[in-house]
Amino acid sequence: MTGNREDAEENEQSGSAERTPENTRFLLDVMCGRLARYLRFCGYDAAYALDRDVESDDRILSIAREEDRTLITRDVELAERAEDAILVSARDVTDQLEELAKAGVEITMAETPRRCGRCNGRLRRCSTDEQLEHVPDDRPIWRCRDCGHRFWRGSHWNRVAEQLESVGDGSETER
Repeated sequence: MTGNREDAEENEQSGSAERTPENTRFLLDVMCGRLARYLRFCGYDAAYALDRDVESDDRILSIAREEDRTLITRDVELAERAEDAILVSARDVTDQLEELAKAGVEITMAETPRRCGRCNGRLRRCSTDEQLEHVPDDRPIWRCRDCGHRFWRGSHWNRVAEQLESVGDGSETER
């Protein structure tokens, strides 16, 4: 976990389990689209309401309940109506990530990409015959099973990793 050790111990003592990509699925409301992409880089199944053309609070709550997802929202009233929600107050994505880390959400870059940053689909590793010309042969490529987009560890991956590493360590990242 990127957050500090005292927070982790406090979560353990209070009985609240740390939220990890293995035990938590999220639904992010319409105000948290950028945050969804970062959570996907961490390996979370992070559905975004607008990806489903959903804006209604009632429908968002229904989806969260039906799919057993923790709602992430900036809307106080919506959070209060949800069975399981994390309320973030910040507008800036780095500050939102900090808030999630303090709430016990593991914020670390996934060792192996699992989710498409665009659509939240599952990724599969491409075979060597699916490699792209502009990506060095020694870099693995993953392809989204849903939208077909391809991903590899390049400069964007490195920037996101640096930003995620700064969460919880007190350093400032360019926003």
